[in-house]
Amino acid sequence: MKFFVISDNSDTYMGMRLAGMEGTVVHQYDETVAALKTAMEDPDIAVVLMTQKLVSLCQDLVYQYKQQSKTTLIVEIPDRHGSSHLEENLARYIKDAIGVKI
Repeated sequence: MKFFVISDNSDTYMGMRLAGMEGTVVHQYDETVAALKTAMEDPDIAVVLMTQKLVSLCQDLVYQYKQQSKTTLIVEIPDRHGSSHLEENLARYIKDAIGVKI
């Protein structure tokens, strides 16, 4: 099982490449959706790492994949320009998945 990084920043991408992960750098909505779809369809990819900016570009699609995928985990990672909204996203995910608001 492999990790795959989808980044909007070449520095973040390069750091992940140095850690042995494959991935891609994208900037537009269409590129992001295509890269995510390709990664989610690859049976060898177990974890997809996406920068916060890209998750915000296609938040509904990412959320849909998170709820429906049984084999691939999508993890939102901060980049050097990102701010953290991870708590809000996690609370929303938990509320929708098990019906408990935290």
